[in-house]
Amino acid sequence: MSEKLIPDLEMQFQLYDVLEADKLCQFEKFEEHSKDTFSAMLGTAEKIATDLFLPHNHIADKDEPTFDGQKVSMIPEVKMAYDAFCEAGFIAGRYSFEDGGMQLPEVLMTAASAYFMAANPSSTAYPFLTAAAANVINHFASSELKETFMPRMLSGEFTGTMALTEPHAGSSLADITTTATKHEDGKYRLKGSKLYISGGEHELSSNIVHLVLAKIPGGPAGVKGISLFVVPKFRLDDKGEILNRNDVQLAGLIHKLGYRGTTSTALTFGENDDCHGYLVGEEHHGLRYMFMMMNEARIGVGFGAAMIGYRGYQYSLAYAKERTQGRSAEHSDPSKPSPIVLHGDVKRMLLAQKAYTEGGMALCLYGSHLIDRINVCEDKEEKESLQELLDLLTPVFKAWPSEFGPKANDLGIQVLGGSGYTREYYAEQFWRDNRLNPIHEGTNGIQALDLSFRKLWQKNGLGLKILQREIEKDLATMSGPKTGKLVKEFLPYLQKLHDILTHVAGTLQNDKQATLLANAQALMSVFSQIVVTWIWLRQSHVAEQKLAGDNVTEQETAFYEGKLKAAAYFVSWELPTIERDIKILKQDNDVCSTMQADWF
Repeated sequence: MSEKLIPDLEMQFQLYDVLEADKLCQFEKFEEHSKDTFSAMLGTAEKIATDLFLPHNHIADKDEPTFDGQKVSMIPEVKMAYDAFCEAGFIAGRYSFEDGGMQLPEVLMTAASAYFMAANPSSTAYPFLTAAAANVINHFASSELKETFMPRMLSGEFTGTMALTEPHAGSSLADITTTATKHEDGKYRLKGSKLYISGGEHELSSNIVHLVLAKIPGGPAGVKGISLFVVPKFRLDDKGEILNRNDVQLAGLIHKLGYRGTTSTALTFGENDDCHGYLVGEEHHGLRYMFMMMNEARIGVGFGAAMIGYRGYQYSLAYAKERTQGRSAEHSDPSKPSPIVLHGDVKRMLLAQKAYTEGGMALCLYGSHLIDRINVCEDKEEKESLQELLDLLTPVFKAWPSEFGPKANDLGIQVLGGSGYTREYYAEQFWRDNRLNPIHEGTNGIQALDLSFRKLWQKNGLGLKILQREIEKDLATMSGPKTGKLVKEFLPYLQKLHDILTHVAGTLQNDKQATLLANAQALMSVFSQIVVTWIWLRQSHVAEQKLAGDNVTEQETAFYEGKLKAAAYFVSWELPTIERDIKILKQDNDVCSTMQADWF
């Protein structure tokens, strides 16, 4: 089977045909770059991912990290891949030249990550977590903390983690009990425990920088009393040299369904009352700071889910083209078995995978490009508007691909049939790895609540107004016969969304508000399916334009026709499924909200 992680046509189409990302080079921030430098960077990412990350993906799944009570051990290939990633400068890729980075657009960094996530999500987690942690330090920490930790994190010498979850609290951060007490030396001493800390212990780097949420005694109750601390595995002396072990202990490794190559850890802080931590920013503002990392991670989680799903799609597609079984109606030689790709139900499953994964990929690349649009925007009012659009869509960027990516992998298993259920083939690992994504960085249920009760309404619905503006601007250009037909099918659903949002706004003001707590997933479904339909119409429109151009090769024709068919599939097969959710919301259905615990 082909080991090409992402076809060149797909990447070129998403970046340059749909998003026109090369036009970012017209702005001062990115004027040192060109389409050629972008392509060179992506070529490097593809080579490292293919040569060093892909070969050990299945090996690391079978031979996961171990802890002997003293240290964590893992297969050596992980370290080789990590070092190559760091040496190529990818951790610092989005940072300025002055900070030692490549000053690349966010959308290009996301595109580069596609190769690594498709090749080996477990090994990719270490540098990605480090980049996100460094970004928080860069934005909110003191100049002293930045100088101490940032350069060594951006080079990969130090890695980073996000330590939020506690055994008793889960996603309810208001209930964390880890404390941070200020001492005379100006440092804080932390005490508590954290769970499910990805990359919390390993030997890939000389130090691990934990970003830890804790409460300072005497502070406000709940989330208003949370502060953020830099807690290194090893303390540093005044010259920045490693001094001795901080009081951070590994309580044990957590053994997972998937993502087995990434250490997931239970950590204790201050077991010996000597865990030194350094306050980031101001006391009691930690959750606001950490949300930068969490929101960045949420787009990354969604994109990762799309790419694991895409890898499974490509894998099952290659299998379907090679595997022969039975006779299809269109097969010309009845004496020979047909490739199963010709069977109608296999086509259905492959089309669904294509629609889910290429839709998720395009959705998250749009989100990353939106960040770039914000970064280069000089109009204050427009910048605020685009930021509200980003905030509104962030729950969708996380939740939609992480719901439909695993569904694509499930269909991939089905395409392989009995082979898909065996460890000899990789389809089952793709599903296991992807099943984490609806859970971490805020479960999909939490994303639905965030959308339903906050993001839709903040700033008097400014994000919704900008979304409407963006959609209407795109639809006005879609005059091609095939895409135009899809637009006509789409328009009634836009009106239904408007009607439902008007109804929900009323529900939030009356005694039926409790029903929305149970039905938030229905609202997320309606909203996100409409957003992704728009994303598919954007792809369909560009593909139709390309087909109408001159000198289109046979390969390009097949690619663009595939885009048109996937868009048609999404509009005719997937979009209508939200009718159930629309009905539930319109009726303020209380079946779930009125269920009693002792009735289960």
